[in-house]
Amino acid sequence: MIEPHHQAYCRYLEDLTTERLDRLTDYVAADVRFRDPFNDTRGADAMAGVFRHMFDSLRDVRFRVLHAAASGETCLLSWRFDALLGARAWSFDGTSVVRFGADGRVLEHVDHWDAAREFYERLPVIGWLLRGLRRRIAVY
Repeated sequence: MIEPHHQAYCRYLEDLTTERLDRLTDYVAADVRFRDPFNDTRGADAMAGVFRHMFDSLRDVRFRVLHAAASGETCLLSWRFDALLGARAWSFDGTSVVRFGADGRVLEHVDHWDAAREFYERLPVIGWLLRGLRRRIAVY
């Protein structure tokens, strides 16, 4: 069952802007662990730094939670990320495993998404190599 603090965190992520980063500690524990394909950090300041870097590097960032399910204090989110990377649209789907503490704040937020397909394959040279490797390995 999705609890009110799960819903509040989802809304915070969906409405996240650089101006709202100062409210992160309302939703996450001081020693929160945040992990995605590029980062593995500990602490609210480090997590805010990851988000700040995202907003500095991308434009028109939008994060939408498509579905949320919970078992106890673990919440699973499926989401859609949209932004502009330079002049190009960048969109991908992912999931997050979010573990909450007794006080309703996030203890751990782990993002899962296909960085090879959604990021590295878009880069010059290495993208060409990775796309070729994917075609070689793929069954269909």
